[in-house]
Amino acid sequence: MRIASKGLLDQSKPVTFSFDGVNYTGLEGDTLASALLANEVRLVGRSFKYHRPRGILTAGSEEPNALVTIGEGARQDPNVRATMQELYEGLSARSQNRGLSLQFDPMAITDLAAPFLGAGFYYKTFMWPRAFWEKLYEPIIRRAAGLGALSGENNADVYDKAYAFCDLLVIGSGPAGLMAALVAGRAGADVILAEEDSRMGGRLLAETHEIDGKPGHVWADEVLAELRLMDNVRLMTRTTITGAYDGGTFGALERVRHHLGSRPAGAPIETFWRIASKRAVLAAGALERPVAFRNNDRPGIMTAGAVRAYLNRWGVAPGQRVAVFGNTNDIHRTARDLLDAGVHVAGVIDSRHDGPTSDDYPVYRGAQVSNSAGRKALESITIRSASGEQNLQADCLAMSGGWNPTVHLTCHMNGRPTWKREIESFVPTPGAIPGLEAAGACNGVFSTAACLREGAEVATRALADLGHKAPEVAQPQAEDDAYEIAPLWAVPGKGRAWLDFQNDVTVKDVKQAAVENFRSVEHMKRYTTQGMATDQGKNSNVAALAILADATGRGIPETGTTTFRPPYSPVAIAAFGAGGTGKSFAAERFTTSHKATVERGAPLIEAGLWYRPSYFPKAGEPTWLESCNREVGYVRNAVGVADVSTLGKIDIQGKDAGQFLDLVYTNMFSTLKVGRTRYGLMLREDGFVMDDGTTARLGENHYVMTTTTAGAGDVMKHLEFVNQALCRDLDVQFTSVTEQWAQFAVAGPKSRAVLDTLLDKPLTDEDWPFMACGPVKVLGIDARLFRISFSGEHAYEVAVPARYGDSLFRLLAKKAEEMGGGVYGMEALNVLRIEKGFITHSEIHGRTTAYDIGMGRMVSAKKDCIGKTMTQRPGLEEPGREVLVGLKPVEKDGQVLAGAHLYKKGDEPIRTNDQGYLTSVCHSPTLGCMLALGFMADGRERHGEIVKMVDGLRGVETLCEVVDPVFFDQQGERVRG
Repeated sequence: MRIASKGLLDQSKPVTFSFDGVNYTGLEGDTLASALLANEVRLVGRSFKYHRPRGILTAGSEEPNALVTIGEGARQDPNVRATMQELYEGLSARSQNRGLSLQFDPMAITDLAAPFLGAGFYYKTFMWPRAFWEKLYEPIIRRAAGLGALSGENNADVYDKAYAFCDLLVIGSGPAGLMAALVAGRAGADVILAEEDSRMGGRLLAETHEIDGKPGHVWADEVLAELRLMDNVRLMTRTTITGAYDGGTFGALERVRHHLGSRPAGAPIETFWRIASKRAVLAAGALERPVAFRNNDRPGIMTAGAVRAYLNRWGVAPGQRVAVFGNTNDIHRTARDLLDAGVHVAGVIDSRHDGPTSDDYPVYRGAQVSNSAGRKALESITIRSASGEQNLQADCLAMSGGWNPTVHLTCHMNGRPTWKREIESFVPTPGAIPGLEAAGACNGVFSTAACLREGAEVATRALADLGHKAPEVAQPQAEDDAYEIAPLWAVPGKGRAWLDFQNDVTVKDVKQAAVENFRSVEHMKRYTTQGMATDQGKNSNVAALAILADATGRGIPETGTTTFRPPYSPVAIAAFGAGGTGKSFAAERFTTSHKATVERGAPLIEAGLWYRPSYFPKAGEPTWLESCNREVGYVRNAVGVADVSTLGKIDIQGKDAGQFLDLVYTNMFSTLKVGRTRYGLMLREDGFVMDDGTTARLGENHYVMTTTTAGAGDVMKHLEFVNQALCRDLDVQFTSVTEQWAQFAVAGPKSRAVLDTLLDKPLTDEDWPFMACGPVKVLGIDARLFRISFSGEHAYEVAVPARYGDSLFRLLAKKAEEMGGGVYGMEALNVLRIEKGFITHSEIHGRTTAYDIGMGRMVSAKKDCIGKTMTQRPGLEEPGREVLVGLKPVEKDGQVLAGAHLYKKGDEPIRTNDQGYLTSVCHSPTLGCMLALGFMADGRERHGEIVKMVDGLRGVETLCEVVDPVFFDQQGERVRG
């Protein structure tokens, strides 16, 4: 089907490829779609719901049918549009969503069940009987769902991210985009011209129009040659602008190596760009819409513009007998191009009664295509006119229902397009994206001359805004034909007329949605799944809106459009998260004591992104519990050492630092004395607890805040937001110093004795009372000491510059062991804090207030703070709220489990009887039983009550006594002793 006299490819450069295991030959510059058509391959896929045979419909990124899988194994890439996949030597492609083969698909039996699978059938069919869902419905749906599939193997491909800045971003390289870039480039502005295709030129590559007396593609190449010589212009091919965001920022996906067979190690396959532009020109062109008629989805039925593109750009005739059907003069352009290439035109079916005639091919005016025949390839069409119906033999039908401007990017910031009656479609609403202006076909202007003119005008206005003087650029001479269209959305008649080819949505489905009162365009979309797949309704949206408007008795503008959201076309998650794969996704953060910890055989657990020791096993300890109990004993009876460097540490300085802390904490910090530390509670803006920790005042204007390990990043972001948005006038600066300091807890009755062997000056209660802080020297090294405790014991935390962390940990461990103690891990730390009723993020999990955790009095009445007003909302302090309690099993060997729920002793364990839940549990060697923290309705009034703990998942029921959450040393004598 290759036409030697047509196309822009070099026919002396063959490329071999395979499709479904069959080898074919194409040309360098082919897409997979054009190469398949050149080899007379019409059937390329199966439809999603009915598994109907489908062929290539379009020639661009809007393609809904020709989705294939490229590659094998870990590099298997599904749902690749054959119209966008460039051919390379050895390319291997496979069809998708089919059974045994593309030719024989047993799932096509669903097509026979079509009367039972109409709009919303899944909402109706799978409701009853309920028992069928888990064992019948869900397995079937899961097997049938989806199009292509991932391999399940780890993909080693590299994805990159990059940033770019420019004065003017031009989106699209058709006539409007090229003129905009040329004008701005000659003016000296920094320009980025982005084009999603592999070759710039847009529709000029697909048409036979001339510009200044030369073929359009030649004129485009001359302009591009000039632009390439400009240092201020960057040309980006294979780059799709995927989204428009605040501040002139655009997301862009560059396909770097999809067109190459080799993938060297470390070379990115895609790059996701963040482009910041001062102004932008949208010259993204327009998308041709099909016409809905019975069986309009046969392989061989294509959009008319795509037929011209395959013919004029790739030199491929999509058929030997081509019929053309539509409602604009474009269809006659298609017929003329086919005739000039020597392709037989079986007829032109013009739905308009006053359309042009021709002596070169049959023209059926005032007629419509009402049906097609041929299962796996088009064989004939049925033409309906006032004189009746007749059949016409054709193996390709080029159809056109008009053109839809590509408005998508202008809607990404909640903008809505405007209906333009003259073109029967929507156009961008000016100002929808600040700093962006549309030009050319995407602005509803369809002649080449008008596109060139608009491109230059829009660039001139953008340059004026930027302070550049636009140069004189001669307006090229080009065709300026008027765009004439008569509305044609669907051909009336029985049978299924397809609107959304990818989701198998028909005209009847949209009408049925309206009948069932899904009259809102967003409801119709979700009820029918119209426009919800990888093409995002680019082909079908406007026609579907028109059908809905007619069914509901409204106009199309009143019916409105669905919401276009980024990305414009599918983007791999790996590209969005470029640089975030493997360990870069969840980086391993190691403490300075990591090596010494591993040497001691400690299993590591993740806390945030940090790796911390769970426990330190010793010979003769069969399970972790024996090790944990031993380590708890160190702290309660002698001395224990733990690395607490992972706690967030934020250095805060400035004359207004105290005032700033008063705002972010519920309690006062501006009154804190130098050399003292205070526990603080931080709320979100909605009044719920965000984080807790201690803050030490090291100098008059110098504080150091600690946060929980997992909450460090969120707290830092919160402080930055408060500083920038709520109190920009305060003199305060802060920075994270978490990794600059290695910090170790030394806890237990002998903690002071251990530190005295290392400090230059012995510790005393007078100099170092509870909650004191200040500078010290550890073996001559400047350090910081805090007398604080997370264990309830006499304890300290000593901090040194990180380079001394490993050495200090080993020294502390050695000294502790000499005094009958040793190191302890997270399991013991958790037991110690539960025994004392101290909270972690298990308790402040995002929906608890200061009142709930027993810290309501910490919300100062003397000042305001973030979240304070919201804590006073009705319901957040009223009786009956679930508040923090302690629980102990009635039987000493009773089992309690985190996540279990609480019920009154005699109540049935059902949702309506739920009294609360457990958040933290442990076995306490100190008290000889299991302990739990949890939340219970009216918990503070129910101490001493016996309740039932139920874990339905693990089948455990235990009677528990509700007690004070502080199980051990309630008066705090040990911590102050």
